[in-house]
Amino acid sequence: METTPPPHDRCPACGTYLPVTAPPACPRCALPLVGPVAGELRETDRALLRLDAERGRLLVRRGQLLAQLRPPYPQAPWGAGPDAPSRRETSPRAVQNVLLALGGVLLAVAAVAFTVISWGRLGIGGRAAVLGALTLAATGVPALLLRRTLNATAEVVACLGLVLLLLDAYALHRVAFAEADGLRYAAVSLAAVAALWAGYGKALGRLVLPVPFAVAIGQLPLVLWASAQESAYGIAAALLVTATLDAGAALVTGGRGTRITAAVAGTVVGAAGLLTAGGLSVSADDGGAALRAGALLLGAAAVALAVALRPPVPAAVSGILAGVAALAAVGGAGGIVRTGVTADWIVPGYLVCAVVVLGAAAFAVPARLRPVAAGLAAGAATVHALALLWALPPLAVGVLTPDAWEDPYSAVAVAGLLAAELAAAARLHRGAPYAPLAASGALVSAAVAVCAPGPLPVRLVVVAALLALSARALTWTALVSACGLAATAAAWAHPERTTTLTVLAVLLACFGALYAAASRTRVLTASAVVACAAGLAWTGLPAHAAAFTLLAIAAAAQAAALRAPGRPFEHPGHAAALLGIGLAADDPALLALALALAGLLAAAVAALRSDRRRLGYVATCLMVAAGWVRLAASGVDAPEAYTLPVTVAALAVGALRRRRDPAFSSWAAYAPGLATTLLPSLAAAWGDPGWVRPLCLGAASLAVMLLGARHRLAAPLLLGAAVLALDALHELAPYIAQALGTVPRWVPLALAGALLLGVGATYERRLRDVRRVREALGRLR
Repeated sequence: METTPPPHDRCPACGTYLPVTAPPACPRCALPLVGPVAGELRETDRALLRLDAERGRLLVRRGQLLAQLRPPYPQAPWGAGPDAPSRRETSPRAVQNVLLALGGVLLAVAAVAFTVISWGRLGIGGRAAVLGALTLAATGVPALLLRRTLNATAEVVACLGLVLLLLDAYALHRVAFAEADGLRYAAVSLAAVAALWAGYGKALGRLVLPVPFAVAIGQLPLVLWASAQESAYGIAAALLVTATLDAGAALVTGGRGTRITAAVAGTVVGAAGLLTAGGLSVSADDGGAALRAGALLLGAAAVALAVALRPPVPAAVSGILAGVAALAAVGGAGGIVRTGVTADWIVPGYLVCAVVVLGAAAFAVPARLRPVAAGLAAGAATVHALALLWALPPLAVGVLTPDAWEDPYSAVAVAGLLAAELAAAARLHRGAPYAPLAASGALVSAAVAVCAPGPLPVRLVVVAALLALSARALTWTALVSACGLAATAAAWAHPERTTTLTVLAVLLACFGALYAAASRTRVLTASAVVACAAGLAWTGLPAHAAAFTLLAIAAAAQAAALRAPGRPFEHPGHAAALLGIGLAADDPALLALALALAGLLAAAVAALRSDRRRLGYVATCLMVAAGWVRLAASGVDAPEAYTLPVTVAALAVGALRRRRDPAFSSWAAYAPGLATTLLPSLAAAWGDPGWVRPLCLGAASLAVMLLGARHRLAAPLLLGAAVLALDALHELAPYIAQALGTVPRWVPLALAGALLLGVGATYERRLRDVRRVREALGRLR
């Protein structure tokens, strides 16, 4: 706004600018400009300008004062106010890509439907003309689009051209090569399409997707050709050779998309080849078959290890490849060993091969290749773990029962070999942090190997030796061993109730004394105390009675956790409560009661302990589950009976939260409660042939939508509208299907795809124009 008179005066009548030396009259309208009347008129105009400027300043200040006096309005639950700028949740490029991708997919589906379903309606000339014209157009248009810098649209049209090229190959087989073998023709045609499409991508240059798509198609020719030979070894070899070629492409090619595609495809195809070769090795009946499968696995191991040793490969990928190489080598060598030993000694044979690989990783691999060594060691350790899992059941049966050993000694050999390896590791790496753990593992493995097949006196000697070690130095290893011995003693005493109660009582007293004496091991000893108490409460009782005694033990453990420092009884009490609930699972009525009691216990803990307020959610879930189980036991199958109480409670909590905090979002306050009833009812209505449930659901969703609109809440408005629309669609679905039945099914897909593709291309062109304008403005100085 002009606050001072201009440097050159104006004519008061017509507003024409006057020169510095004022003329006697206006050169335009001839108004006299000299004399006392003309001077007073000019002064009056200047005074009016000053008054206008002052009025504008006062209006601005008035608005500022009103803004300071008026309290700030709370933010609307569904977003910002009408004057605030809208928040964009998606970028223009994302919208463009979604439109183009969806349009391309719909056009591709329409083309497939036209070719496969409507093929017989046209003659040979018509078929060739339609597919040929579409293919030439789809492969030629991207070049024109690239010239107009519509790269994204060109990518989508090129992908459509690839689909049409594959359909051309299918049509050529139906028309000209109908007698050819399907698998062999597919292998040759896919190889040709892959080579042609890779050349097409290289020729255009600026397209990103053709070469990766060619790599993806190239995974199939060798596998399909081998499948035509009906040889499992040929299929495994084809998979592994394809994975090798993918690895070479990932290491040699320069395009990032091509490298990623080759790496992912090589990983998937290589895993399939390794699994196929591993299955052949495991199922081989003679040495020749095992040698062929072993050669495939060893060759795959060599390729994986060679790729892992390449410098461009990241350290993590090198470790994974080395681990795969170790597993493949053990599988190949162990499969050859498997055919020369009895069934009981197959697992020890694989374990010996893993020991050889582990030694190679420890001594043959240089220190500078630590990721490779770590990967080899991890692969060998995996085989060790699997062998241990195989040997554990017979060893556990031998340890836990006083009967004579009846299982083969191969499990004992596995335990002894593990003990020797752990002892050697503890000896060689004496200063390493894991050396004490290795030594303890060696001791336990050796004890199990001696104890499992031995008679009762030998077992007692082993037990006495471990107890003496526990008394000599109270360590975590000794304590864990003592817990294992306690479990063994309880298992030995299990057949007789009196003996079981005596043993558990003695163990309870011992662990209680140990809990009082040693403070740093109270976490484990408290768990042992709760376990012994639960065993005493369970012994001799039926499951439904033991469930409630275990809940009583859980309540006692939580009461002890309130006073004990560190609260070591808390989590064992949770475990006892879960076990009690599990024991009542056979009877729905008792299960509902057990869930309700557990919910009351969780609510009491949440009320008494301020640091466990979150247990209130657990208590709520348990009480809800108790009500649902009770309803199911009573034969109630309507979902609303289960969901309406939860919805009412959730809406009440959400209303209280919004009353305390008006800015709290309606999605967090009301959406969970509304969805709890509306969504299950919608699913039930879609499968309900009657009209009562859809009508009630429609009325309820309409009420929810109207309430959301009345109070301007986004969650009820949108949820109610969505459920109402889906409910109405369910009622109108038969009529819509009847109307669409007269139109070929590929026509709507084609129209929708063309529309989306056109919109996406227009969107991309508008974005390109905006970028050009922004760049042109940026070049201005």
